[in-house]
Amino acid sequence: MSHFACGDVFLSRGLHEAGLTKKGPFRMASPVTSLDQLNLAFADRFNARDLDGLMALNIDDVVFVPAPGHPVRGAEGVRGALEQFLGLNLPITMTVRHVFQSGDTGLAIADWTISGTGPDGSEVALAGTTADVAVHDEQHGWRYAVDNPFGTA
Repeated sequence: MSHFACGDVFLSRGLHEAGLTKKGPFRMASPVTSLDQLNLAFADRFNARDLDGLMALNIDDVVFVPAPGHPVRGAEGVRGALEQFLGLNLPITMTVRHVFQSGDTGLAIADWTISGTGPDGSEVALAGTTADVAVHDEQHGWRYAVDNPFGTA
């Protein structure tokens, strides 16, 4: 079972408890061709509960920061952290604030919220402003190199 702290909420859900499998029911893994669409693609795949599609938005050695100051690396760690967020079974809203690009490297800044009643009946209110570093290649499109949802924390 994996655990992580996220703001005032401590989540402890395993893959089975969350009702997720490593092969989600949705396949939306088309490449993101414009940097300003990367965070929106994340939201679409998150709301579709497409874990494989979310993973496809990352480069192989991505750094994901599911809680301020607590980065995880590697496919297993990132998958586990994303499963925790998906385990809330709540939608995410995402508003792109800015994108900055230099060649094949970009910075994407977006405001996001996840709120509602969690699976255990408790109220969930998570929000942040991302500071995400992305890279582009012709085969995969734009993908996260550093996914930092609490970028301003």
